[in-house]
Amino acid sequence: MDAKIKFSKYQGAGNDFILVDNRNAAFNRENTTLVNQLCDRRFGIGADGLMLLQYTENFDFEMVYYNADGNEGTMCGNGGRCIVAFARDLGIIDKETAFLAVDGPHHASIEGDQVNLGMIDVHEVTRDGEAYVLNTGSPHFIKQVDNLQELNVYEAGYSIRNNDTYKQEGINVNFIEKEANGYFVRTFERGVEDETLACGTGATAAAMAMAIAENKTGQQEIPIRVLGGQLYIAFYRDNNNFTNVRLKGPANFVFDGKI
Repeated sequence: MDAKIKFSKYQGAGNDFILVDNRNAAFNRENTTLVNQLCDRRFGIGADGLMLLQYTENFDFEMVYYNADGNEGTMCGNGGRCIVAFARDLGIIDKETAFLAVDGPHHASIEGDQVNLGMIDVHEVTRDGEAYVLNTGSPHFIKQVDNLQELNVYEAGYSIRNNDTYKQEGINVNFIEKEANGYFVRTFERGVEDETLACGTGATAAAMAMAIAENKTGQQEIPIRVLGGQLYIAFYRDNNNFTNVRLKGPANFVFDGKI
C-alpha cells in the first residue's frame, strides 16, 4: 500500500489502539501483515490493537477489531469505548450510539472522556479448579491471588494460556485481588501475548466471577482497578445469568498522524 494511512491513537485505561476511519473502505481489512506492522511498538505506530470504523446499515458504524498480532479478534471492551470516543470526535455521533461489533450490537453513551458501554449478556460460567471461566465477548480465565502487585503476570498468564486446555483457542488470563474499594485486576491477553495495562472484557469477567464467589445478587456496580486506571462494571445477576452489563471508564485521544 503506497498511499498514506490517516490514523488516530486512543487509549482506554492504558489499553492503546490505532483507529482508522474506513468508511471509504480504502484500508484492506484482509491485510493482516500491515495491521501487525502498524501495531509494532518499534517499527510501527505501536498499539495493543487496531480498529477500523466502517459504514454499516442500521447502525451508526461497525467496529472491526484486530489484535496486535494482525488477526481479527473477538470483542474488546476498552477498544469499544475508544471507538465510541473516536466516532464522537469524527462528528458521527453525539452523546449516544448504537454500533455493530463482532459479538453483535452495542449501545453506549459518552460524557467528556467517560464512556459507558453496553456489553453482551452472559449465561454460562464454568470452573477450572479454583478459577472461573466465562465469555464476555472474549474468553476469560479468572483466578484469585494474594499479593498481585508482585506476581509475574507474564509468566503465570503465559503458562495457563498455553496449557493443554487452552493452547489451541487461546484464553485471556486474569488475576484478581480484593481491595478496600473494589478489586485489582491484571491481565495476560491472548493476541497481544503479554500483559496489558487494562482489559475491558477481562475486568467485566472478573467482576462477574467475584459476584459469584461472594454471592452478590441483583443489581451490582463493582469498581475494578487496573494498571492503567479505574473501570466500573455494572450488571444484574440472577444465578449464572448476567444482564444489563455495562463497562464504564475513560477513553482518551492521544495523537493522530499519517503513515
